[in-house]
Formats: sequence, structure tokens, C-alpha cells
Amino acid sequence: MPEASFLTDTRAGYNAIAAAYDETYAGELDSSPWQRAILVAFAEVIGPGEPVIDIGCGPGRVTGFLSGHGLSIRGIDLSPAMVELARRHHPDIRFDVGSMTALEMTDGSLAAVVAWYSLIHIPPAARPGVLAEFHRVLRPGGRVLLGFQAGTEVKHYDEGFGFAVSLDFHRIAPEEVAATAEAAGFTVDMRFVRAPAGTEPTPQAALLLTRPS
Repeated sequence: MPEASFLTDTRAGYNAIAAAYDETYAGELDSSPWQRAILVAFAEVIGPGEPVIDIGCGPGRVTGFLSGHGLSIRGIDLSPAMVELARRHHPDIRFDVGSMTALEMTDGSLAAVVAWYSLIHIPPAARPGVLAEFHRVLRPGGRVLLGFQAGTEVKHYDEGFGFAVSLDFHRIAPEEVAATAEAAGFTVDMRFVRAPAGTEPTPQAALLLTRPS
């Protein structure tokens, strides 16, 4: 079966811009107290030693941050170039190429899933399947942390960091994500929305989900 075009385009786009993206956003967490606060709280909720995966990990910034706060975490990303950077930055953490649309993990094998600004590349029709995959790989009581740009529009880029790309960034209404998550069998434990800061063009949102026991 042919791969969905949004996956092909997203992989190609991030392969092209990987090095420039990594350099540009290297210190992003250092200047984002709200992001750090949410991630630290998530790490405390999950606790050390439980299996966690960071899906759409990019060059591994969030994966490394959460590992530094005690989580037993590994990362996957659609882009081999991003995975190569993540492995270089964090040689003590496992990173693999993979897609959130078809996770190569057994049912109920994880305590938590992080999808931090990676759901934004999934079109609306594919989101129920992604949330169903998250539900499948989580054990009862498992958690999902989602971060995303809040809104309703799609921002398309034909160029990024001087490279030709075809990337769609879906800004998603928090209530839409919550409804999709609930339809997939999750409960919504936290909704967080804040105003844009600095050069951010949109409000930013985070949701914490639980697969009920």
C-alpha cells in the first residue's frame, strides 16, 4: 500500500532542513519556561523506570530533557536525518526511525507517550488513527502528553531555511484534539492554553490524556 503523501512530504522536508532546524532551535527549551514546567510536571507524574516514547522527537531536545528528569525514554522520528542528529546529541538514548501512524510496538507496552509538536503534521482525517495507535501501545493507566499550536488554519511552507520543502503545519483547536482523544478511549486530565510569546504566531496548547484502567 502506498505511503500517505503527508508522511512522504514531512519526511523529505525535515530531512532537508534537519541541520538548520537543529541549529536554530537548539536553545528553545532554555527560553520557554512554560514548556519546561509542563515537561517537568509530566516527568514527575510518570516517574522513573517506566517505559516512555517521544514520538516525532526531531533532534532529541525534549527526549534528552525528559531523560535528564528521570524518565526511561526513547525517541522515534519520521526523518532519518533528525534521528541521526538525535543519536549524535544523546548517545545514551535510543532513537529509531518510525511513524506515529503505525508504531512498531506491542499492545500495552508503554507507560507514556509524548507527542510534542509532532501532531501538527497530521491532517484531520488521520488523527483518529494516530490517537488509536497511542491508545493501543499504552498500558491501562498510561498517559499521553500532547503539545501543539492552537488554532484552526493550516500553514503551508514551500521553503524552509533556504530549502525547497512541502510542509503543512496544522494549528488545532484544543477542543477538537480533546474530542478526538475521547473518541479513541482517553480521558482528558489537563488542558493548557497560553498566549503567544516572543515570535510565536499562535496560542500554544498542551493536553494530558489517560488511558483508563
